Amino acid sequence: MTTRHHRTFEDFVAEGAAVPTAGWDFSWFEGRATEARPSWGYAVSLAERLAAATAALDIQTGGGEVLDFALGRAVKAPVLTVATEGWPPNVAKATTLLRPRGIAVVAAPEDAPLPFADGTFDLVSSRHPVSAQWDEIARVLRPGGSYFAQHVGPRSVFELVEHFLGPQPEATSSNRHPDNERAGAEAAGLEVVDLRAERLRVEFHDIAAVVHFLRKVIWMVPGFTVEAYESQLRALHERVESEGPFVAHSTRHLFDVRKPKG
Repeated sequence: MTTRHHRTFEDFVAEGAAVPTAGWDFSWFEGRATEARPSWGYAVSLAERLAAATAALDIQTGGGEVLDFALGRAVKAPVLTVATEGWPPNVAKATTLLRPRGIAVVAAPEDAPLPFADGTFDLVSSRHPVSAQWDEIARVLRPGGSYFAQHVGPRSVFELVEHFLGPQPEATSSNRHPDNERAGAEAAGLEVVDLRAERLRVEFHDIAAVVHFLRKVIWMVPGFTVEAYESQLRALHERVESEGPFVAHSTRHLFDVRKPKG
């Protein structure tokens, strides 16, 4: 049997290119890449919020994995829970996962108005939305209701992005800066109760993990294909083989936002 250390660049790339990318299950990366987790434990905290809610909406739910986990940990579930997702393979995956819990998954583009009436939910949640539509979040929340979410911050994993794309100007991710997002929430009439940010260590242990990551998180290197970026992949493979894991840093922030009662 060929050992890991004798596998070629082509072996690793072929493996990373073959893994299905639907959903937000990252278990395939076990032993191949690591990411430190934020101290606040989003999914467990979400379980506590769900237990106190009567009507909940999870936006951009991915494959439904985080919502499913949180509901499994909640001491009781909301009377009504709905999720939205824009990418068809994830809609199918989330529907299969969440339907047994009685949760409807609504296919809705990320940038479209939310297909719900005003004041429907007392909890809106999201883990890593592409962007937060603050006006729509405010509209569907009941007075006194909360938006509880973990966002991807600015320049997340940019050491890897810049390996492939070269130096990127700060402006490319300014809309993800927590201060700018706070301003957006407040402009929509929402009150930011808590906002925390952390920078976390990420390690890629082989080039297969890099290939799979860039295929899965498609906005990191737009239009990424193995063929288009073969030279950068090969250089990174040789660097990892000689120096050890490639280190980058993710940025995350936790939003706890409330719609005023009055």
